[in-house]
Amino acid sequence: MMHAASLMLLAQQSGDVRQTLGQWTPFVWLIAFAVIFYFLLIRPQRQQQKRHQAMLEALRPGDKIVTQGGLVGTVTRTDEGPNALRVKLAPSVEVTVMRSHVAARLGEEEK
Repeated sequence: MMHAASLMLLAQQSGDVRQTLGQWTPFVWLIAFAVIFYFLLIRPQRQQQKRHQAMLEALRPGDKIVTQGGLVGTVTRTDEGPNALRVKLAPSVEVTVMRSHVAARLGEEEK
């Protein structure tokens, strides 16, 4: 008789463990998805933003650039203001471009 009672108690305890684990399962999945989301989307985007910001800060006269609008030109001056560049598009055409609108520097390998 004692043996049957201990088996019943053991079965009841294992059911409690399963119920407790079952309550935590959605949280474990939520955390797992958050980690996967971070490593697949957020972290690479932040690294790309840092590379782009470093490229913008490193622009110097003579660099060939492409704007977000698709214009290709050569930087002639970087002292147009804290966020502006002077860009030569053609022999007689120079425009002021905001640094934030520079898409890429030509001649750089894509990383």
